[in-house]
Amino acid sequence: MTTMTENASGLREFKMPDVGEGLTEAEILKWYVQPGDTVTDGQVVCEVETAKAAVELPIPYNGVVHELRFPEGTTVDVGTSIIAVNVGGGAVAPAADAPAQEAPVQETPAEEAKPQGRTPVLVGYGVAESSTKRRPRKGAEVPARKPEPEAPAGTYYAASAIQAEMNGHSAPAASRPLAKPPVRKLAKDLGVDLATVTPSGPDGIITREDVHAAVAPPAPQPTVVQTPAAPAPAPAPVSTYDGARETRVPVKGVRKMTAQAMVGSAFTAPHVTEFVTIDVTRTMKLVEELRQDKEMQGLRVNPLLLIAKALLVAIKRNPDVNASWDEANQEIVLKHYVNLGIAAATPRGLIVPNIKDAHDKTLPQLAQALGELVSTAREGKTSPAAMQGGTVTITNVGVFGVDTGTPILNPGESAILAVGAIKLQPWVHKGKVKPRQVTTLALSFDHRLVDGELGSKVLADVAAILEQPKRLITWA
Repeated sequence: MTTMTENASGLREFKMPDVGEGLTEAEILKWYVQPGDTVTDGQVVCEVETAKAAVELPIPYNGVVHELRFPEGTTVDVGTSIIAVNVGGGAVAPAADAPAQEAPVQETPAEEAKPQGRTPVLVGYGVAESSTKRRPRKGAEVPARKPEPEAPAGTYYAASAIQAEMNGHSAPAASRPLAKPPVRKLAKDLGVDLATVTPSGPDGIITREDVHAAVAPPAPQPTVVQTPAAPAPAPAPVSTYDGARETRVPVKGVRKMTAQAMVGSAFTAPHVTEFVTIDVTRTMKLVEELRQDKEMQGLRVNPLLLIAKALLVAIKRNPDVNASWDEANQEIVLKHYVNLGIAAATPRGLIVPNIKDAHDKTLPQLAQALGELVSTAREGKTSPAAMQGGTVTITNVGVFGVDTGTPILNPGESAILAVGAIKLQPWVHKGKVKPRQVTTLALSFDHRLVDGELGSKVLADVAAILEQPKRLITWA
């Protein structure tokens, strides 16, 4: 995918790439360069935050920074130029976004020059050449013009309409409707002609809601019934805002995506949560022994490591729990691999990166993968790919001193295990009440995929392993 353009003077425009999977925008968090700085191929010039993660963007060529198009904190659409770099070493022509002027067709004195078109740099983005023609003044000869090439499918036709509005003219009737590529694809899939859709977005842009409204059946006309006039409803209360004692934080980036995902999960998958309280004293002793083992030196060894291993063994014994629901095809998709998600709280919000093929890893390999996953998340460097394809998840609420909770499924997954705080409690052990290390586990699962029996077996197996960790050997 191309993310840059170059003009004749050697000025290159680096455009916001799609750093995730189909994301449409990203926020510029930090610029690492300023105008006049020299940059080299592969040098990181800025950090951006998408709806999934913070990502550093490298520049793909050598040159001198000419202009930063947007300040820090700005949310920019994918395909928009964010930085201009002079790669020619000489004087730089005006910025590439300023359209070159061509000799106007003889018109009225108020007519302005027509901007020259630019070639789109991403499918669905950039400005397409207008295919409209001006009506010549009566009695004036207008030289023949070559037919202009048809713009690529999905091009975003915004510039011609906006320019016409700025010039005091209405948009040409022959212009294509304004819509972003995903909306055009939706209209195509639904068989909707965008020319017949009434836009509701800014600057006359057609939105997804407009397309859906175009295919919705008309509401039936209600039968008119003469009834006494009802009293006017009371006005809605006005929302007040105390600026001195309240702070409003925009919901965007990772936090916005998390909110949308959790609402979608909670109201799509029927959740069931089961609990069990267990004695993990033997597991805590094994953790201490592993920390002294030469094979585990330099690795992250903690209770979460053995809990993760216990869950992997329980999934191996009950493989049907490792699945997903395909709503479109009405199928259950059984996964023959485990991508183990670990919920991590970061300054930007909750993220759930996962360990790919965790089922194939030895205990030292699992410890190394857990350590890398946690450190990367804390640094805010988790990539979008690391958060895709999870099958089951562990969330450790015990680190906050919480006994347990009812976790919400990560979208697309079948189960999530919450681990509570491990602490000394009175416990009946071998017929006597003794202080033992005790914790509570909670397993939430999608009841479309996992019935009560299967969910109970998985939770019981995890509990049994943590009470008697030697089962890691006998059951593995």
